[in-house]
Amino acid sequence: MSQEWTTRPERSNVWAIRFIVWVALTFGRRVSRGLLYPICFYFVIFSAQARAASRKYLDRALGRRSTLRDGFRHCFFFASTILDRIFLLNEQNILFEVRVQGEEIFKEVISDGRGCFLIGAHMGSFEVLHALSRDQGHVQTSMVMYEENARKLNTVLKNINPRRNPPVISLGKIDSMLKVREALEHGECIGILADRAISGEKMISCEFLGGSVKFPAGPFRLAAILERPIMLMFGLYQGGNRYNIYLERLVDLQHVPHSERDAAIEQSVRQFARRLEHYCRESPYNWFNFYDFWK
Repeated sequence: MSQEWTTRPERSNVWAIRFIVWVALTFGRRVSRGLLYPICFYFVIFSAQARAASRKYLDRALGRRSTLRDGFRHCFFFASTILDRIFLLNEQNILFEVRVQGEEIFKEVISDGRGCFLIGAHMGSFEVLHALSRDQGHVQTSMVMYEENARKLNTVLKNINPRRNPPVISLGKIDSMLKVREALEHGECIGILADRAISGEKMISCEFLGGSVKFPAGPFRLAAILERPIMLMFGLYQGGNRYNIYLERLVDLQHVPHSERDAAIEQSVRQFARRLEHYCRESPYNWFNFYDFWK
């Protein structure tokens, strides 16, 4: 799985992305959302691998055999969150109705000025959480991520409003660990999506949506080594202009004795898998992992 998602070619065109951005910023959200229907129809019909992976996931998350309509809705939710990034980056937060659960817990966790790890998945929108955090004066968040499989999209979106983009620490670089440590020492939060791995990462087997799946231990090991708290984060799209943000405290790895660290990390990975499963069942069209997760 880790090799497939890192090596699959990006299915996007720079000029097409720029055209969509131009339509969005010129004519607004209502008009630009009309473009999503033919785009999603095209991908559902002509992207056989992604369609098959979507169906396999939705069958498990929905608890029934998914339909073509379910597959289209899955794709449409994904496209909607990408389109909404344009408006969030352009400081048009007023367009969205956002509800937050767990904000007080988050404020408590970051109150000591040492930062924390915000661990999520390729689920919903991280940008809506980042935009809300900026507007409410919370600490800055740096994202640790693998950029290569969406370079065209990210390049165009970064140019919309460079000062509104979260800083990015590229995953797998020699100095990645050092940059993470420096950001935490400045009181920043570190955002990591923990549902995919790159080659060579240690994996933990977890029960997930009725099957056995391996999740990466790396994000949790990093939090344990750097002795920072972990928060779970999801910004789930609810349709229309509505988002629900969920923030939860995960297993505390800050003061675990070295001899017990591996067991504690496995426990935290499995807790993450259980919570991800919960949100996949609650908002099934929000998990944007168009790869065969169970093979």
